[in-house]
Amino acid sequence: MRHLRRTLLATVLAAGTLASAVACSSSSGSTAAGSGTAKASSYTFWDPYPQFDATSAWGKLVASCGTQAGVTVKRTSFDTSDLANKALLAAQQDNAPDVMLVDNPVVSTLVQAGILNKTGDLGLDTSAIQANIIGAGTVGGSAYGIPIGANTLALYYNKNVLKAAGVDPATITSWSTLTAALTKVKAAGKKGITFSAIGTEEGSFQFLPWFWGAGGDLTKLNNANGAAALSLWKGWVSSGLAPNDVLSNTQTTSWQEFATGQYAFGENGTWQLANADKAGFPYGVISIPAQNGGAAPAPTGGEFVTVPVQKDSSRYDVTKKIVTCLTSSTNLLSTDTTLSYIAPTSAVQTQQVAANAELKPWVTAVAAAKGRTSGGLGTKYPVISEQMWTAVQSALSGGKSPQAALDAAQTAVANHQG
Repeated sequence: MRHLRRTLLATVLAAGTLASAVACSSSSGSTAAGSGTAKASSYTFWDPYPQFDATSAWGKLVASCGTQAGVTVKRTSFDTSDLANKALLAAQQDNAPDVMLVDNPVVSTLVQAGILNKTGDLGLDTSAIQANIIGAGTVGGSAYGIPIGANTLALYYNKNVLKAAGVDPATITSWSTLTAALTKVKAAGKKGITFSAIGTEEGSFQFLPWFWGAGGDLTKLNNANGAAALSLWKGWVSSGLAPNDVLSNTQTTSWQEFATGQYAFGENGTWQLANADKAGFPYGVISIPAQNGGAAPAPTGGEFVTVPVQKDSSRYDVTKKIVTCLTSSTNLLSTDTTLSYIAPTSAVQTQQVAANAELKPWVTAVAAAKGRTSGGLGTKYPVISEQMWTAVQSALSGGKSPQAALDAAQTAVANHQG
């Protein structure tokens, strides 16, 4: 149990910083925590959206799904890290909520703790969900939740800066063409690319597209492919194509740099779309290129609707109705529009693009994205991620070469798992 708690804490800490950046969570909750042993007419629901109160579109949707199921839903909102910790404690006390919305990297840890039901055992249909998106909540071949949407990373670009440097964004299809574009931009007197390489999950999240885009393997951090990705970043910083402050940049401060209008590119996510429209200059979005061409797999962000294990299994029939309502196509469209997420099904994605053509490159990016805990990594991911961001920090600061930094990272992971 001590190891399990340590693993949960690592996962929660890894996910928490990212969730606050992606979902714009605040630090205050909404209502007092509910109980899984409430009266049959009252069902409890926990989510990581304290920024949405009962009068918001999200708050009203949760309430209406309860009404349609013939019950009252008592919703409680926490920060992501607080929610996951309370979920573990509530389960130990046989007092888990009926429905819980959790950040996708936390799912595997809660499954290991024995907290969540399989969606298949509840008769919930996930067949329409894109395989790579459901993969973030799949453990041992079974899904343990339904994603309400996904967000991921791409490259925003400043049209004015690229035009002045004589760069056509359509020609940027690989690392070499991107680096050539950054060199032209610098020669034209502007700045190249900004991103987040901070020593937290945000840094790993932003490094993963380049790592995976080179064919990197999270179980072998120090292979030649992973080293190539870190060498790319190191080369950009050393040559002034990326600023030194990427080492301390969060995704928010990195965006603020891009928003100055001085940078050609900024690596960031769907959640910045509203800010992009307010930036004051024309922008576009392209997929992060893989090393030798094509779109690199970027990590998926977003939450899963999950059903915690209850002592009274008779509650599951109503719980299923609530979950089905929350994840219906109509409600997914509304929710994902509110959150600036890409829907997890192709049918709803088509509706999103029809309503807003700017989402098309994001649909492409999500289609190529990968779950951070997918491929059987599960609760191993937080340990790997911490060593990854440590290696990035070490290499970019000049403490170690990219290869030496990743060698040390791989050794640390092996020692932890050994």
